[in-house]
Amino acid sequence: MSTSHGLVAPPEGDVAARVRSALEAVFDAVAETRADTTALLARVAGRGRGPATVDLAALRPGLHARLLRHELVSGVGFVADPGLLSDVPAWLEWWQTGAGGGVRPLLLDLDPARSAYSDYTHWDWFALPRDTGRRAVAGPYVDYLCSDEYSLTLSAPVHVAGRFAGVVAADVYLRHFEAAALPLLRALPSPAHLVNARGRVAASADPAHLAGSLTKGPDFAAVLERARPEVWRGLRLVPCDGIPLVLVVGR
Repeated sequence: MSTSHGLVAPPEGDVAARVRSALEAVFDAVAETRADTTALLARVAGRGRGPATVDLAALRPGLHARLLRHELVSGVGFVADPGLLSDVPAWLEWWQTGAGGGVRPLLLDLDPARSAYSDYTHWDWFALPRDTGRRAVAGPYVDYLCSDEYSLTLSAPVHVAGRFAGVVAADVYLRHFEAAALPLLRALPSPAHLVNARGRVAASADPAHLAGSLTKGPDFAAVLERARPEVWRGLRLVPCDGIPLVLVVGR
């Protein structure tokens, strides 16, 4: 892979910066939830016991406020690492916007004897933060777990006393993200799309790369790690400056 040197010439750098700005607001909601969750779990541990579902109710005022405050956020919450809680094997303290604009809880049956969703640890939104220790963008995918909507999930790991405790996350409906991103991509002089660390297309103005598809290319996770513009087989790769998405611009 060859690397371009110097600053990214507009308009690519401007598009990457605007995508970053749009999603950084969502990651702000994720960061606020992580701060609340970490503090709560630390308080419970200080009492000499493990956390239970009843303790997580203290997160709800903040979750409700974030749903009402952040325009792109359609769902937000904490997803416990299985075995963390003393009273249930797995749990999502998850709230989402309702049809009338209010907020409602996600109520799931997570009994492994009955539910296909009892093991959520293989989903990218959980596995990527757990395995890398970093925030992640998963999808787009049909979110059968929460909304049945085509969505992106932005997530980050939670650690307490050095132990992984789960992830905090926020959902963004793809249609809302595309409304923000597609005008930017279409303004570029060459076909362009956005991919996550796995190479999955998050939004696209290139008919050769549809949203939700996996695209062939370099190690996009490594591109994000290096955090600088690069060229690969004639494609220009521009990390979105702290957001785990890469802007890919064709010839």
